[in-house]
Amino acid sequence: MTGINIYTIGFTKQSAKTFFWKLRAAGVTKLIDIRLNNLSQLAGFAKRDDLIFFLKELSDCDYKHMPDFAPTKEILDSYKKRQIDWNEYAQRFNRLIKDRKIESKISAEELNNACFLCSEPTPEKCHRRLVSEYLKEHFGNIEIKHL
Repeated sequence: MTGINIYTIGFTKQSAKTFFWKLRAAGVTKLIDIRLNNLSQLAGFAKRDDLIFFLKELSDCDYKHMPDFAPTKEILDSYKKRQIDWNEYAQRFNRLIKDRKIESKISAEELNNACFLCSEPTPEKCHRRLVSEYLKEHFGNIEIKHL
């Protein structure tokens, strides 16, 4: 396979209309939810069951939850409580996904035109960026696009 496109998106600070429009406009075929908790109440449209329905109806997009691509509760809580900074969070998370061998849990074909979902509005300090960059190192020939 040549030229794999991976997208990332966060659902906070945007409307459902904008969120689903971005997915459709990019040609995303599968949303890969990499949140630890996919029953989140942060945005009604992003709860697992609602999201599955809206993805199919509005974007003709499949859904898959991959919690192995999420941080542990311990790592996430330490960061949210400011016990560790972003650099420490990134180091711990990168070590975690390396130990989990996440590259063996998904194929290059499944990654193409897939979009990683989490809650952060931007990718700079978000694990979806770290997951994408890690997979790019392992699969090569990946273009990452943050929606």
